[in-house]
Amino acid sequence: MTDAELLELARRVGQEAAAYVRSARPDGRVDVASTKSSATDVVTEIDEACERLIRERIFAARPGDGFVGEEGDDVAGSTGVDWVVDPIDGTVNFVYGIPAYAVSIAARRGGEVVAGYVVNIAAGTEWGAVAGEGSWRYEPDGRRMLTAPAVETLAHALVATGFNYVPEVRAKQAAAMAAFIPQVRDIRRIGSAAIDLCALAEGQFDAYVEQGLKPWDLAAGGLVASEAGIVLSGLDGPPGERLVMAAHPSVATEYFELVRACGF
Repeated sequence: MTDAELLELARRVGQEAAAYVRSARPDGRVDVASTKSSATDVVTEIDEACERLIRERIFAARPGDGFVGEEGDDVAGSTGVDWVVDPIDGTVNFVYGIPAYAVSIAARRGGEVVAGYVVNIAAGTEWGAVAGEGSWRYEPDGRRMLTAPAVETLAHALVATGFNYVPEVRAKQAAAMAAFIPQVRDIRRIGSAAIDLCALAEGQFDAYVEQGLKPWDLAAGGLVASEAGIVLSGLDGPPGERLVMAAHPSVATEYFELVRACGF
């Protein structure tokens, strides 16, 4: 498969997974099946069933590929392609019924993300990207290509962020944010990194910062953002679990310096 064909597979599977989650979600709050990094970092049975569905569909189409998912064991592949999947990115939103939670599916070839698909399950909004070919939002009449707008000044930047579920880590992040927030327009904490990064690509945010992202949080949304012209970085290298910061090139250097100076 070409990278574009990998994306089409991700979209077909992602649409089915999103439809499953919508149909399986009961009214009211969703029961928590287990927790991960802390008592507030939750997993539901629907998360786990959704990941099983995605895994089954991908392996049916490409049985030799690898798989890295949030809720299950990794599978090593033999084709050089592996899939990085978050079945419900924004599980706490899902539990409470806040309509910002997503299926996120990315394909990596030789360790590099080459295709990414994100769908906001509740709203039905879809984004896609192919490395070197741009990113877009899917519309009823086709694709709308994304080009992130320039930022006027860092002081006027609206910044998306999130916080770790481990209390000790969260306390340090709060201290860094206290130094950070007076120097930008404001922050938004939506609760889904994948949706945040796609919204950044669309221009709904000017910049982004978060610590603690796993590969499945970052892979698809990060490609959508970078293919729209956003610069992504880590603290002293590539973006990763230690730190992800992202901004338009017009303010990226200044913004990254600010994030570091505030102690993230």
